[in-house]
Amino acid sequence: MASSENKCPGGRPKKFNEACRPVTVTLPERTLLLLESVSPDRAKAIAKLVDTALGGPGSPRKPVELLEVAPGKSVIFVAHSAHLERIPWLRLVEIAPARHLISLVPGTSIEKLEVAISDLLEGMPESENSERELLEMLRQKIRAPRRSQQIVKEEILFVESTV
Repeated sequence: MASSENKCPGGRPKKFNEACRPVTVTLPERTLLLLESVSPDRAKAIAKLVDTALGGPGSPRKPVELLEVAPGKSVIFVAHSAHLERIPWLRLVEIAPARHLISLVPGTSIEKLEVAISDLLEGMPESENSERELLEMLRQKIRAPRRSQQIVKEEILFVESTV
């Protein structure tokens, strides 16, 4: 007989060594088949894929990261930010789960982006810790290189989709 500390409130043995709760989701059959290829236990498959995509408990992904794409050139990636999405001349381009490039409307200056981030931080409630952390980190990643003239904008090609 299993000890009560190894069981979730419903009486089953624990699958994870952290707080958990049941959820119900409807997924396409294709997704269910793909999850089965990761683990026969759907919950474990989902947890494993999320940890792989977003960074596990020991190495969570930072909300703002620099990724070197050429010698001496890095691109800024950010996690999703509802506050950044409010800037009308900025677009978050998702290139992987929770990894976005920042695209600015042509003619928008880097200084204008820095001011917009500062304005967002000024008007943001203290309780929004994760958004505040993301915006502070982004402002830091922009400010120092801007001041030393080591940040440039380059263009990304977008093709209008018909779907």
